[in-house]
Amino acid sequence: MSIRIQLNGSQSLYTNLDFISGNAILSLTRDETISSITVKLEGESKSRLMVEPLLRRRRDDVVIETEVHKVLYKAITVFPPEHLQNPTRASVYTLHPGQHEFPFKFKFPFNNTCADRQATVVNIAGLQMQAPASSDRHVKQTLPPTLHYFQDQAIIRYYLKATVVRPAFYKENFRTEYDFPFFPIEPPRSAPNKRESYARIQHQFAPPTPTARSPVKPPSLFRKTSVPADGTDPPLTPMTPPLHVCIDARLPDPAVATCNEALPLRILVTKLNESPATVYMQLLQIELVAITLVRAHALQRTNLTSTVLTSKSNMGMRLTERDKVVEIDNGLWKDIPLPNTVAPTFETCNISRTYQPELTVQTLKMPVSVYSGIAPPDALLRAMAGSPSPITSPASTSPISAHPPPSKLSASAEPHPIILDPQNSHHPIATGQTHPEGTVEEDAPPTYEEAVADGIGPVQGARREYRHRQG
Repeated sequence: MSIRIQLNGSQSLYTNLDFISGNAILSLTRDETISSITVKLEGESKSRLMVEPLLRRRRDDVVIETEVHKVLYKAITVFPPEHLQNPTRASVYTLHPGQHEFPFKFKFPFNNTCADRQATVVNIAGLQMQAPASSDRHVKQTLPPTLHYFQDQAIIRYYLKATVVRPAFYKENFRTEYDFPFFPIEPPRSAPNKRESYARIQHQFAPPTPTARSPVKPPSLFRKTSVPADGTDPPLTPMTPPLHVCIDARLPDPAVATCNEALPLRILVTKLNESPATVYMQLLQIELVAITLVRAHALQRTNLTSTVLTSKSNMGMRLTERDKVVEIDNGLWKDIPLPNTVAPTFETCNISRTYQPELTVQTLKMPVSVYSGIAPPDALLRAMAGSPSPITSPASTSPISAHPPPSKLSASAEPHPIILDPQNSHHPIATGQTHPEGTVEEDAPPTYEEAVADGIGPVQGARREYRHRQG
């Protein structure tokens, strides 16, 4: 006896609202008695962390905590047919040798089902038992992308599982699993606007060393030393004021980047004083820093991984002119898309991923949400627009607050000057939003609800390229 899964079509990547269909193919070499054949569509978020050596009770202890959440769970019975199923008593059926095909079809939802499942049904030798739900925290969010991260510390996988249930308790059930990649559609985007999110830093260069107009020669037996009548030292050359500049890194507001597309970044350099000095940019490096938070019960770990988008040195590029704002040519990065290993921003009960670009001129960082680039169908957006009670987006995709708490450095469209010590590598950074005159704050776009998906077909158009193994 053997069981395998064969999918219809050649689709390599699935997303929300897609249908996944195929056949569970059972091959028999002799008559077999079975109770049922089930096919399940499952997604799980699994975290695995090891206790640090300093926290172990004994030196030789190796404690590993594992936490698993079912973000997707759908099941159907493909055999026996519905008209033969009897929920009140167990039935057995005999299948003859040969190949038997049982079709199945599932539709992917918007959100995870972890928070909705109060108990798990476990089938042991034909007996159905309920396992209590986990007491760990649960969140309701859009289904996350497939992910294999950093030595299996964080795994998000989607798969189909076919099970042949045999009635005798001493006979093993036959199972097979079929993994496939999943990439979610992006959240609804805000209407276009002229606002920008920014990170801003000011820098003052060290003042130049003063020099004497003419050096004083030591006295000589045959030469008379010239000394000013008032007895003062020779005059010094006029001091050049130290150059003071401001560097802005700007993204559209809300700050959103898109998978497989270039970062929509602007870099501005402004000269803030009347110094005749000129700034030349020698180094430019733009990185996308991924912040992965992994929880496993009482353990928690934050991992940082960096993807270098561009790195240039020995540039000698002149930047500033007197009383002008200079925008660095975005041709240095506009044709460099995010690599296909970058997953969109997501959150599950035990794993989350956020991003921030890091700009090395003077180091600037700011949060950004990465969207999948798979746009929702127009019919879905129209259905959401007609919904009587829109739901606000989660905090992970909401715009950057223009009013941070008083304990943090605040900024507006015109922040207060900040004088920086050029020897200090920990520069304060101002972040916030620009608000052009005449614009008003908008509500965050709504999130998806399963009810509006009824009757809406799969997403049409090309899918993004994505490699889900990272680290």
